[in-house]
Amino acid sequence: MADKVNFELVSPERLLVSDQFDMVVIPGGDGDFGVLPDHAPLISTIRAGVIEIHEGGSIAHRVFVGGGFSEVMPDRCTVLAEDAVMIADIDRTDVEQQIRDAELTARDAESEEARARAQARVEMLHAMLAAA
Repeated sequence: MADKVNFELVSPERLLVSDQFDMVVIPGGDGDFGVLPDHAPLISTIRAGVIEIHEGGSIAHRVFVGGGFSEVMPDRCTVLAEDAVMIADIDRTDVEQQIRDAELTARDAESEEARARAQARVEMLHAMLAAA
């Protein structure tokens, strides 16, 4: 039995985390789930929320993700996130401005599809702000 989880967190922009940890808690589409070494295989959607990375009996890192997918295998856990940012790096003023911009985009959208995309962004940004 391995004593660490090989964990990678990838966003469209970059690789945010790639290391071994004691445990990772992921905001799954059907609820939070913890990944320990030798976890059973699992593929899950991820909802907007916070990934908690545990090391040495405490939370070493907290990362906001705006959705995505996770793949868990006995030897590794990979998260492909639509949006991801370390909680410590969230700028509340910037996120508040992004919310205002997305709300304007939703209000001025010319199609239901564009309005739905903008509204989904507003909801994700509110979740990010709450996580900060």
